[in-house]
Order: sequence, then C-alpha cells, then structure tokens
Amino acid sequence: MNTQITKIIQLLQKEYSDAKIALKFSTPLEILVATILSAQCTDERVNKVTSELFKKYKTVDDYANADVKKFQQEIKSTGFYKMKAKNIINAAKIIKTKFAGKVPDNMEDLLTLPGVARKTANVVLSNAYGKVEGIVVDTHVRRLSYRIGLTKNADPEKIEQDLMKIVPKDKWFIFPYLLIEHGRKICSARKPLCEKCVIEKYCKKNSLKE
Repeated sequence: MNTQITKIIQLLQKEYSDAKIALKFSTPLEILVATILSAQCTDERVNKVTSELFKKYKTVDDYANADVKKFQQEIKSTGFYKMKAKNIINAAKIIKTKFAGKVPDNMEDLLTLPGVARKTANVVLSNAYGKVEGIVVDTHVRRLSYRIGLTKNADPEKIEQDLMKIVPKDKWFIFPYLLIEHGRKICSARKPLCEKCVIEKYCKKNSLKE
C-alpha cells in the first residue's frame, strides 16, 4: 500500500501541479466562515457569496452582532442557511468571549465552535496557520478514497484516520486538494472518465459497475 499511495500522489501531483484550496480568503476568520458555508455547497457558489459578505463583515464583532434574519438572506444561496447563520454568529460570539477575538489555532479549541468538525478545523489550521494536524475529508476525498481502495469506511473521521496511516505526513496538506481536483475533472460520482485517469491501474474501482 505504501508504494501504491506514493505512486498515486506522484502521478496526481504531476497532473495537478497547481492544486490548492478553491475557497477565497485573506484571514483566519474568513476561511472559517467560508468553510462553514461550503458544507453541501460548491466552492464556486461560496466564493460568489463571500465576495460580498467579506466586504460587509470584517471582524469577529461584525459577525457576533449580525442580525440573524438579515444574515440568513445574505448566505441563503449556499443552502442550509438557517443553521449556517446560527453557527457562524454563535462561533463569532464564542471567539470574542472565550478566545479574545482570535480564531483558535489548535484543533481542540476549534472543535468547540458551532459548525466546526474535523474537516473544517483541518482546513482552517492548515490554510490559515500552516499547521497540518490531519487530512481534510470532504465529499470528493470521501468518495475517491473509497473508490480507489484507500479505505473501507464511509465515516469522514474514520476515513481520515485510515488516510493518515498510509499518506506520508509531508503530503497530508496537499493530498486532499489533489483528490478534489481529480474528483472534479476526471473521477466524478456518476460517470468517471476512467480512460483518462492517470491512476487507473492503482484504482480498485470500488462501487463502480464494470
């Protein structure tokens, strides 16, 4: 498996040399908000919403003091907007009172915020603070990891644990973004382009009917 994963990473890095997070942000607070909004929503849609949102909400206070009904309307197109609005506003209040207005830079504290599970915490830590404590598991990473045969689990946290055992630690940061690019361009959920796949010979094609 170690040789297989090394080869998979090498091939994907060659194919997607500019792979990186698609969400646009300039501060830890912005990446936190954007990642919460990205649940069950495309990064493209989130970036459209945050291009306006970030002009209006610049500080933790801005979010903590936001009018919930108004905020819901501003993020409505990202889906699940009532829960997302509640989580973002409440997270801002906690950051303000418990963390002196600074988005936490460690896993333990991030996980105490509403709307933040390990995926969001990993995104914030690695992209805002350069701290890589795990592997981001979004819908693409979840689907491809199972399909390729890197995990037998469906639960994101169990998938993350499986990947952390086989992916070299210095590749934890880039690995999910390679799978995300591959998932978007080649290995789609319904009609993967296996004939164009650079890692086809290493793929077990789990859940795919021949």
